[in-house]
Amino acid sequence: MNDKSLYVITKRKGDKIMTKKRNIWIYSTLIILVIFSGLSLRAFPQYLPRGFGNYAPDTLWALMIFLLIGVGFKNASTKSIGKAALSFCYFIEITQLYHAPWIDAIRETTIGGLILGFGFLWSDLVCYTAGIGIGVLMESLYLNPLE
Repeated sequence: MNDKSLYVITKRKGDKIMTKKRNIWIYSTLIILVIFSGLSLRAFPQYLPRGFGNYAPDTLWALMIFLLIGVGFKNASTKSIGKAALSFCYFIEITQLYHAPWIDAIRETTIGGLILGFGFLWSDLVCYTAGIGIGVLMESLYLNPLE
């Protein structure tokens, strides 16, 4: 395994052995770019078309979760990563229906608000689905797909 790859997966497809790699440097760079873009969109929504500033940060958040899970679970398929990321994002959104003093206190911190959010929105579920769909498509087409 070369130093740049996070891991190598070898699969048999007929008589051929297929090796696919996730490159930690590419994924790390993408994660940083997605975080920077999402925070920028949250900070300056007035410079964006209406709606874009409302929905794009949530879409990017889901894409970041997809990329992080992809880095963390090196032997998982793209499909499995997509399912796990979607489940995680939906779970976080559903927990926004729960309001107890202790969790609301966490939500009031900057990092807690960014991770846990504040209130349940159906539109966020659509954004998460789109963000993870972008991640699955991106990995399948460009980043050495894992079936």
